[in-house]
Amino acid sequence: MLDMDKEEEVLVLAIESSCDETAASVVRNGREVLSNVIYSQIALHTVYGGVVPEIASRKHIEKINQVIEQALLEAGKKLEEMTAIAVTYGPGLVGALLVGVSAAKAISFASGIPLIGVHHIEGHISANYIENKELEPPFVCLVASGGHSHLVLVKDYGEYEIIGRTRDDAAGEAFDKVARAIGLGYPGGPKIDMVSKEGDPEAVHFPRAKVAGAEYDFSFSGLKSAVLNYLNSCEMKGEKVNAADVAASFQKAVIDVLVEHSIHGVRQYGYDKFAIAGGVASNSALRAALERECQKNGIRFYYPSPKLCTDNAAMIGAAGYFEYKKGVRHGFDLNAVPNLRLGEGIR
Repeated sequence: MLDMDKEEEVLVLAIESSCDETAASVVRNGREVLSNVIYSQIALHTVYGGVVPEIASRKHIEKINQVIEQALLEAGKKLEEMTAIAVTYGPGLVGALLVGVSAAKAISFASGIPLIGVHHIEGHISANYIENKELEPPFVCLVASGGHSHLVLVKDYGEYEIIGRTRDDAAGEAFDKVARAIGLGYPGGPKIDMVSKEGDPEAVHFPRAKVAGAEYDFSFSGLKSAVLNYLNSCEMKGEKVNAADVAASFQKAVIDVLVEHSIHGVRQYGYDKFAIAGGVASNSALRAALERECQKNGIRFYYPSPKLCTDNAAMIGAAGYFEYKKGVRHGFDLNAVPNLRLGEGIR
């Protein structure tokens, strides 16, 4: 366990550009956010029903310098006061990642400030440290986003073991696809969360998939197909579809699986702390369900604010700080790794 007591001030300038948010942040000692600037491209990609990688990359190039300058300005700090530069180098869209990595390397080269590459999922997990000052490893974390569904043992800062992962669609990906199918559009997660409040979660029974021989793994492809089959069946029969009921029933099916696997994992591994992270972690029904189950089982439940669940640079700054304290440094050969696995990389 890292000793965080009585330490010198460590200021991390963090950069995040793994998908469609261009973000920069200044974080002090891993838990205090001095600035968190995000330029979102959602409006640009909504017309296409999802993120277009080439458009995302071009917009990152336009905005990256402005966002970094704004983050330093809002923090009231100068570049030369930074202790380290942290940047997401994977996983994500390769073109988008390259913009952030190139900017971070250029700044590090010009200033002499150490460079630290950060795993995007490690960033999501570390978002929990920002608002939960008392949270320390070990704990179990559910990471649920558009590209990832992981159940992770956080053994120490920067030390992880994945005990469950998706075999096909990630939870957020399934939300987006189902939202599109029922006419809600993009981004699907927030829209399904909102519409579900008006629907009956018991109106339609959709399957809860289990993966044989892997009790903590997830599979949402079958659930997505079941929703599409239901919609096609209604159309063939001339039956009217209640979008709110479908959304609520689908959402409940996803939440039931996420909650069951998470609580089972926490109990089986003997932990008493559980956290959530990633875009899907901002879902109000998921938060409520996990909070109820954690209370029933005597588990301490931690979660970031919704603004820290979606992609942001503050979480990268938090993760970068703990990597810095462990002695991690990257050279100028750091490259974007779109399929980077948690726990991989130069240490």
